[in-house]
Amino acid sequence: MKFTEIDKKNFFLQIEKLKSVQAEFLKKYNVDDILSNSKIFEILIANELSHILIPGHSGSRDARDNENNVYEYKHFKETSSNHSWTFNDFSDTTINKLIDTKSIIFAHIDDTQSISNKFILDWYYEVSGKTMSIYLTEKVKSIKNTRKMINVSPNQIEKNLSIFKTNLKNENTNGSYYKDLEKIYNIIKELEKISNVKNILTSNKIWEVITSVHLNHNVNSEQGGRKGSHDAYDKLGNQYEYKISKTKSWNFQDISENVLNKYQNIKFFILAVKDPFNISVKKIFLVNKGLIERIREKLNKKISKKGLLRRLQVSASYSDIKKFIVKEIEIN
Repeated sequence: MKFTEIDKKNFFLQIEKLKSVQAEFLKKYNVDDILSNSKIFEILIANELSHILIPGHSGSRDARDNENNVYEYKHFKETSSNHSWTFNDFSDTTINKLIDTKSIIFAHIDDTQSISNKFILDWYYEVSGKTMSIYLTEKVKSIKNTRKMINVSPNQIEKNLSIFKTNLKNENTNGSYYKDLEKIYNIIKELEKISNVKNILTSNKIWEVITSVHLNHNVNSEQGGRKGSHDAYDKLGNQYEYKISKTKSWNFQDISENVLNKYQNIKFFILAVKDPFNISVKKIFLVNKGLIERIREKLNKKISKKGLLRRLQVSASYSDIKKFIVKEIEIN
């Protein structure tokens, strides 16, 4: 793995610029934390469809129109390995709530624009909330996975719902968020160049990158693939598993014995506490591999208590990691 020396001064200069854009966003639109939980894609979709963003993240609807009809957004990216839209951890309650939603927007994001470094909403399906609620109610009866997750593909929408895609030829340069998106794209382009990491707005990768710069690590652009199984590595090739949270509690999701065994290959877990409003990392813990057994212990206890789990997931609190901490770093 090739190691890149990071220009920290320039990197954090760009972060300050990004922080300014986020502060403007909050002032103008009452929307904060524009980088976490795929919020950037919600901003893009709202801009293209002339919608108004609804403040908040998971649990709330994503946007409304001028008549106060509410919308929920689903998206997948062209470079994603899964070309369908996912409903995670659904229940009868969440499916019934769709009835009060004007439409579900199933969007396709073209993230291959390497020259312009932009995300493009090039086509989408619009399905009424009532139609989607009826469809999912029927389809979930046959779902066997414990996680209660269902994927919806373009073929399903066209074949079963007789709804066809809307193609967009041009960007909505008159959209409310267009100029702000342009600022974000330009800053992200610089951050990717400095860090040598692609697609840092995907998932929560930007927080990994910020953490890695503090630690003189490099983030793997393609985690789990041929370029590296774990999140980051140092100059000597040691690998690290990163977990980033707003609190001193870190989620370990989709745990299997295979995943736990792969953790044996890392040097340390890197558990960081982020401040999304200031686009910074406040604290970093280097934690040894003793944590693996603690994760296994918590998972087995959860299974013995609840039986078959919808999702193999546990959280590690500060009290869980305390005796395994090798180093604690406070970021000023």
